[in-house]
Amino acid sequence: MSAAHNGLKGYPANGLHPVALGHEDLERLHLLRQHRRETRRAGTPARTMGQRVADGVAALVGSWRFIIVQSALLALWIAANVLGWVKAWDPYPFILLNLALSFQAAYTAPIIMMSQNRQADIDRRRASQDYDVNLKAELEIELLHQKIDLLREQEIARLTRMVEDLTEALAAARNTAPPPSPTA
Repeated sequence: MSAAHNGLKGYPANGLHPVALGHEDLERLHLLRQHRRETRRAGTPARTMGQRVADGVAALVGSWRFIIVQSALLALWIAANVLGWVKAWDPYPFILLNLALSFQAAYTAPIIMMSQNRQADIDRRRASQDYDVNLKAELEIELLHQKIDLLREQEIARLTRMVEDLTEALAAARNTAPPPSPTA
């Protein structure tokens, strides 16, 4: 039997220490690997029409272009009414302008909230995926550590056996008795 086989003696067929990763950890690692493959195949779900509209409104209202255009329109509205152009259809305190802005806020706020809620769901899924990836990486690293430890033990056993063989060969060449083995 070779030195490599001696190093595997007492270990299960997979070459890992019996106390290495527990059954639960190995099962979790298997499930994470399987879940990752399924996630890759599934892709991202298509957005509904309402979700696309909510995202579009949130992107539009949350842009500098919207703020600049709306500010310019408000300034023109106020200037036109203060200076009396076109018969000042909305004199100070600009009740019609307040009504229009309230109407805009009443509709954009819930639409933006829908978009934010959807984004929060996406963020939660990503956080869960990140946790799974980190857990999988931790388990994989633990397996690698175990394999390296096993290889190190095998190498030490092989080197010890080679030193013993060389000591015996040297003793035989000198026709003397070999020194006592440190493993005895």
